[in-house]
Amino acid sequence: MDTLCFSNIVVYVLLVAGFKASMAVSSLRQSQNLSDASGTTLVSQGGNFELGFFTPGNSGKRYLGIWYKKIPQTVVWVANNINPIYDSSGVLTVNTTGNLVLTQNNTVVWYTSLTASAQNTVAELLDSGNFVVRDVDEANPEVYLWQSFDFPSDTLLPGMKLGWDLKTRLNRKVTAWNSPDDPTPSGFSWELLLHTYPEFFLMKGSDKFMRIGPWNGLYFSGVPDLKPNPIYDFNFISTSDEVYYIYSLNNTSVISRLMMNPTKSQDIRYVWVEAYKRWEIYQTLPKDYCDNYNLCGPNGNCIISDSPVCQCLKGFQPKIPQAWNTMDWSGGCVRNEALNCNNGSKDGFIRLSGLKVPETKHTWIDQTMSLARCRDKCLSNCSCMAYTSSNISGAGSGCVMWFGDLIDIRKSASDGQDLFIRMAASELDEERGSKKKLAITIVSILGAISVVLLLGFCCCIYQAQRKRKKTDTIEEDQNRGESEDDLDLPLIDFSTIVIAINNFSSENKIGEGGFGPVYRGKLAHGQEIAVKRLSGSSRQGITEFKNEVKLIAKLQHRNLVKLLGCCTQRDDRMLVYEYMPNGSLDCFIFDDTKGKVLNWSRRFHIVCGIARGLVYLHQDSRLRIIHRDLKASNILLDDKLNPKISDFGIARIFGGDQTEGNTKRVVGTYGYMAPEYAIDGLFSVKSDVFSFGILLLEIISGKRSRGFYHPNHSLNLIGHAWNLWKEGRALELIDSSLEEICNLSKVRRCIHVGLLCVQHYPEDRPTMSSVVLMLGSETELAQPKAPGFYTKNDFTETNSYTTPMEINSTNEVTITLLEAR
Repeated sequence: MDTLCFSNIVVYVLLVAGFKASMAVSSLRQSQNLSDASGTTLVSQGGNFELGFFTPGNSGKRYLGIWYKKIPQTVVWVANNINPIYDSSGVLTVNTTGNLVLTQNNTVVWYTSLTASAQNTVAELLDSGNFVVRDVDEANPEVYLWQSFDFPSDTLLPGMKLGWDLKTRLNRKVTAWNSPDDPTPSGFSWELLLHTYPEFFLMKGSDKFMRIGPWNGLYFSGVPDLKPNPIYDFNFISTSDEVYYIYSLNNTSVISRLMMNPTKSQDIRYVWVEAYKRWEIYQTLPKDYCDNYNLCGPNGNCIISDSPVCQCLKGFQPKIPQAWNTMDWSGGCVRNEALNCNNGSKDGFIRLSGLKVPETKHTWIDQTMSLARCRDKCLSNCSCMAYTSSNISGAGSGCVMWFGDLIDIRKSASDGQDLFIRMAASELDEERGSKKKLAITIVSILGAISVVLLLGFCCCIYQAQRKRKKTDTIEEDQNRGESEDDLDLPLIDFSTIVIAINNFSSENKIGEGGFGPVYRGKLAHGQEIAVKRLSGSSRQGITEFKNEVKLIAKLQHRNLVKLLGCCTQRDDRMLVYEYMPNGSLDCFIFDDTKGKVLNWSRRFHIVCGIARGLVYLHQDSRLRIIHRDLKASNILLDDKLNPKISDFGIARIFGGDQTEGNTKRVVGTYGYMAPEYAIDGLFSVKSDVFSFGILLLEIISGKRSRGFYHPNHSLNLIGHAWNLWKEGRALELIDSSLEEICNLSKVRRCIHVGLLCVQHYPEDRPTMSSVVLMLGSETELAQPKAPGFYTKNDFTETNSYTTPMEINSTNEVTITLLEAR
């Protein structure tokens, strides 16, 4: 009986011990402690976060911190980041005054300083990740004596405030770790500077690294694309008591955090992707070169799409031209003409749009003043250099005025604000004169056009009458049927080109186009050119030559190659282009060595540039143009690796409401042609979208669509990408030469967009304007359907059919179309 009793007691004790061990504790009272040696932790009631002792990386040091409970250890807060513990003797207690105290062998390492004492306190880890100390006797459980959210480490969680408590002078800022192994503050931090018009800065110590601009009622002036979205919402609060930024998640099932990266000096928003069990980058700051603080100096304007990126504001010139010309912009710009405020003449203002407004350190603000009154007030103060609305929401309201030099301005890629800059009367007269001249010029041009149209009408009538009177007609040679005037482009003398390219020297030859050789040369004034010479033996090429000249002469876009002129003397037909020093895209992405030059950031820049160029061709130019031969070798790269679409020899113009065409003469490049074009000769903007999708997959993979080989199967590149996508292994498509990619979610999104573009049926493919939106946003994408030309490379599958087609020559090839599997 005694034995049985003893056994029952043992079982009972074990059950109770096991039950207690299974119950997570979320709070710590004054009679309790948390010791590293015992391995005990606090776990929030919902199981989201855990508090305890940890060792970062390979440091061997111990810290008290908070991390996600259900995710592989991701630390979001550290108590003793300055004073580590070197063994497992750390103990956390709540002392008699209610303060948290962390000790090592009875030596205080870290403690809180409560501003109010309480007799009965408890420390609790909340499900938000906030570690709080509160008075048990306080009726409102959300009144805290102390909270970890007031003292961020390197991470900003939902519900945390970034900014100032003006009553207590508490400055909440996020500070990067020194390294992944060392949570000691590195010096890089995001913090709010209390200018008259408050602004957030990325700081390195006391030095400014990046400024995101003031809150203008809709967004932070320097990051207009940082807006509420499906993942999170945010607010900027500015009262007499507090000024801060705070965000919340729109879906409680989403896990997201803002973190200062210890190695890249970036603020990165991560989102946890449960399917892949890893953090994915959602957004980063700084975004580009122009985000560097005051890159272009006082009164300079940074324009990321320009080369060089720094320009002086209108009405200003470089302060030190010699330095400016060597890309040292730190001296900034000075006025062309001094202001006239004190000498009786009246100054005025010019409006610049789409800007990140200048730093607000030296400003004056009135949130109730109208913009008209703001202008008058600025004009009445000789020290006022610029003004704008302080709140642009709705109809706009408020007034902010700048004094002294205008610092850290950039042109925004999207949206941006108006800024009214003070100018001397003489500058304004010049501005008005320019506008008057422009108006006169426009009227003159319209008059000239009217005269030309009238003469043309008369000529048409005359020609029609002549034609009716003729008994015989003479068929003109189609190769020479159009006059040089029809080409609507500057004509360059044959001898000028011969000198420029060293008399067609083989040393100057840089390639062979579809209709003849291409030469590199230099004009007398120093401009480098590329000369495309039409082969005399190619009768087919005459049509393409005239087509290319007519098209490109009417097109102007930064992502289209610029045609400088042409030559039609003697028997020669030559096109003169701007020279692209980096050649074509295929020379980079299909070369293991040169491919490393194009990191992911550059490849994505190229992808977006090509997409913008196609949007221009398809809808933004005065013509609707289908390129029909978009491929890697027809994408040229300038000295900054900006992409330029080239070779418009087989492009087609659509007029009016035309959206589709067909042809019996199918020309193009196998591997890039859409199924409906290759098989039936049908082409539309969706044909170019298909080609773009192929090109996008090539840029990501570094593999050619045509001739793709994989040791494990005989699928082509599209088929390989489609299989990886279906199996959830899309990132395996990435080019092995891309050594480090910070934003894998962006790469996956690009693969997703590529597969949407190569869907079999044209109506399923997005337009290029939609593609640009997809690439530049985080909106949810539709799931792709099976792609076209999803084949095996050996073409031995059954249920296929073939059609002969012409590809840039008189040779015939066979295209095989298979249904996607």
